[in-house]
Amino acid sequence: MHDDGLFDEKIAATYDDDKGISAPEVIEPAVDLLAELAGGGRALEFAIGTGRIALPLARKGVQVEGIELSRPMVSRLRAKEGGAEISVAIGDMATTDVARRFSLVYLVFNTINNLTSQDAQLACFRNAAAHLEPGGHFLIEVGVPPLQRLPVGETILAFDHGETHWGVDEYDVVNQNFSSHHIWLRDGSYERFSVPFRYAWPAEFDLMARLAGLRLKERWGGWKKELFTQVSDKHVSVWQKVEG
Repeated sequence: MHDDGLFDEKIAATYDDDKGISAPEVIEPAVDLLAELAGGGRALEFAIGTGRIALPLARKGVQVEGIELSRPMVSRLRAKEGGAEISVAIGDMATTDVARRFSLVYLVFNTINNLTSQDAQLACFRNAAAHLEPGGHFLIEVGVPPLQRLPVGETILAFDHGETHWGVDEYDVVNQNFSSHHIWLRDGSYERFSVPFRYAWPAEFDLMARLAGLRLKERWGGWKKELFTQVSDKHVSVWQKVEG
């Protein structure tokens, strides 16, 4: 790992090409819900990246700031219309302090899992709480661990297979870690990229929130406030900072 984390210039250059995360039908419900939760106040995005969420949220009139470890990702944000107006602190979302308070802190698209220890994830919750005004909200979007699909004794689950991309997750259920392995076929050559993660169940995130002075307010199965059920593959959870 280098100073910019896993998301170096090569990854940043193609990050927005993934229509699964950048299509309007994906972005718009997320931005609508975040604007609602901001309630006219300021919002802070942990791991703001290329601004795929922050920029349309700012266009809705929300004052957005960000924290981001990867300078190449921030360079992509800066190159977009309106990107130069968004304040971004370079650093780790679990420890970086921007010295302001917000009505909303949010962390999307499984990025909480990039913190690969329980201590780091708890520190992230505490950092979010420290940046919130009393009564403010912390939101995360993250997948539900798909361990029901993992046969007993097996460690590998495929999540994508096509003509130019293959993806598999490799699970360590003892230590609650997994790695996502990607293989791309580009210009006749194969490229591999692996990312380490730590998964957690919703109940564990709720405990982290309580330790940080937050209480669960809402949990949905998606950005359109879908019901969270036993078959939901992700959750959008909102915790509120306890006043007083």
